[in-house]
Amino acid sequence: FAHFLICTYAHFHIFERMMKKNLALLAGGYSGEYDVSIKSAAYIAQNIKADKYDVYTILISREKWVYVTEAGAELPVDKNDFSITLNGNKIKFDFAFITVHGTPGEDGKLQGYFDMLGIPYNTCDATTSAITMNKAYTKAIVQGIEGLHTAKSMQLFHHNDIDVAAVVSRLKFPLFIKPNNGGSSVGMSKVHNIAGLGEALEKAFHEDKQILVEEFIQGREFSIGIVHLNGELKVLPATEIISSKEFFDYEAKYTAGVSKEITPANLTAEQNKTITHIVKDVYLRLNCHGMTRLDFILQEGTGDFYFIEINTTPGQTEASLIPQQVRAAGMDIVEFYDALINP
Repeated sequence: FAHFLICTYAHFHIFERMMKKNLALLAGGYSGEYDVSIKSAAYIAQNIKADKYDVYTILISREKWVYVTEAGAELPVDKNDFSITLNGNKIKFDFAFITVHGTPGEDGKLQGYFDMLGIPYNTCDATTSAITMNKAYTKAIVQGIEGLHTAKSMQLFHHNDIDVAAVVSRLKFPLFIKPNNGGSSVGMSKVHNIAGLGEALEKAFHEDKQILVEEFIQGREFSIGIVHLNGELKVLPATEIISSKEFFDYEAKYTAGVSKEITPANLTAEQNKTITHIVKDVYLRLNCHGMTRLDFILQEGTGDFYFIEINTTPGQTEASLIPQQVRAAGMDIVEFYDALINP
């Protein structure tokens, strides 16, 4: 009888092992947001159900795609079928959890790759990811959504001659200058007069060959998450961002004490109702999937909502905005990630 119990217990665990899915958690990338992505992946890995998934963090850089074992060995990824070989066993993945901020995880490249391989993933599809990575194109698509405004702006290209005089004649200072395809405010500047414009343009062009020059909208800054969970759209509680700097730049986002984040934000019931409708309309118009985060300004004086950008692979450290909003909504982060894998 004891032998029977031991065998049954062993077979149960073998069966349990067979039922678990292999999850690839992709982190790193080719942009200045590499380190942020690594931190996001570490937090996600801590909050994935261990009884349902075997998690393999795949580090991506321009030089290599690897899985690092507990012993520190780097195992290369076979890009032909997105697999690794561990202890002589070939491991293929049932799901790809993309948490690569910037290229190639936020701009549709990884999504197109996984589409060709038939591997499901947690983000927007390749087309939506590519479009939303470009701030100017996204603004053009969301224009006309009821209740949502966009700041006056110009799109500049590195291969064209940059006419500073034309920028000054068409737009009013202060101006925001930002890479069109960047994230986490890398390469972004705020300028108050023509004297600082040249340096700001150069800084943005260092990050991208397309940049967006946009008029500054005075007001309160907010960020709000929206996610497709269990067959329906759920808008998370908004966060108000109060930065000690002139704007919510990379340092303000990732340096403790530089900014204050209030979740849930102090918005009226009517304002919450309005932004909920706006965020849902943006999500649907852009054909989003999974979790995204919309940043906006509530303009001083008018109370109008101004679109800043949408982030389709938002940060996932414990202090990041989406985890804050998930907690404020009374949701468990482990269940939240599980629902993203099984929408």
